[in-house]
Amino acid sequence: MPNHFFSVEDCPNPIGWINEALKLKNNPYGYKGLGINKTLGLIFFNASLRTRLSTIKAAQNLGMETITFDVKKDGWQLETTDGRVMDGNHVEHIREAAAVMGGYCDILGIRAFPTFLNKKEDYLEKYLLGFREYAGVPIVNLESATLHPLQSFADLMTIEQHKKKKRPKVVMTWAPHVKALPQAVPNSFSQWMQYYDADFHIVHPKGMELDIQFTKNAKLSYDQDQAFKEADFIYVKNWSSYHNYGEIQKNRKDWMITLEKLQSTAQAKLMHCLPVRRNVVIADNAIDSHHSIIQDQAYNRVFATQLVLKKILIS
Repeated sequence: MPNHFFSVEDCPNPIGWINEALKLKNNPYGYKGLGINKTLGLIFFNASLRTRLSTIKAAQNLGMETITFDVKKDGWQLETTDGRVMDGNHVEHIREAAAVMGGYCDILGIRAFPTFLNKKEDYLEKYLLGFREYAGVPIVNLESATLHPLQSFADLMTIEQHKKKKRPKVVMTWAPHVKALPQAVPNSFSQWMQYYDADFHIVHPKGMELDIQFTKNAKLSYDQDQAFKEADFIYVKNWSSYHNYGEIQKNRKDWMITLEKLQSTAQAKLMHCLPVRRNVVIADNAIDSHHSIIQDQAYNRVFATQLVLKKILIS
């Protein structure tokens, strides 16, 4: 595989990897010696709970040491544009910072959200690509402006664990939120689903269409009730507008997921990447019901990440 892991496109056999990760889950310490004397650097430009802890745990399962660095809290503001006269707030250029971090670590994980100030700039992924160019070590995407591949990898592991038919109906639905959220998770989930044998639907209000480069073969609709019929999995996620970049739709409580909505499905399993705002995105009676496999998704984050690290270490 390529040394870097940015998206499903860096995975030569997604279905094979899903099955391999599920086997790894049953024997998490089987490769404990693989990472001895290796260091994973975790570089966070944004907050994290599951990504941070699951990646540390995944590295420990392989015998790796980890260094965690919160750039916004502990580091200098980084310049990403070449040729810039750095007489403002940016103290250090990504050329030097990435090279130093790469010198200290054998693999780097980067987490950098969009700013929502400029769609073109966000989708250029300057932090991720800058580290790839200047760090000199493999880079793992811990969620970027456009994609969150480790989350989607774990999501498909979870579907594979719980599916009761060969080709399940999987529906990703938009849900309301109080602030603008990235398109990274829905983009990534849709991208991974292109490689998975499922009847895949995306449903959202008009104006919340995603970038078509990620949705491709998905069945797109605006009627949540219709989309939920006979669904086997309901993946709930909010995202802000791609076309009217960063805009949100307010007063859309009718799109919140409730137990009553789940009862119209084929006893669908309920999914969400977390964190989730209860009674805004998903009602208590749904998230606390037997439909929920949200904690399974979170737990699978460890083994999706562990497999990616394992592949890099043996490459």
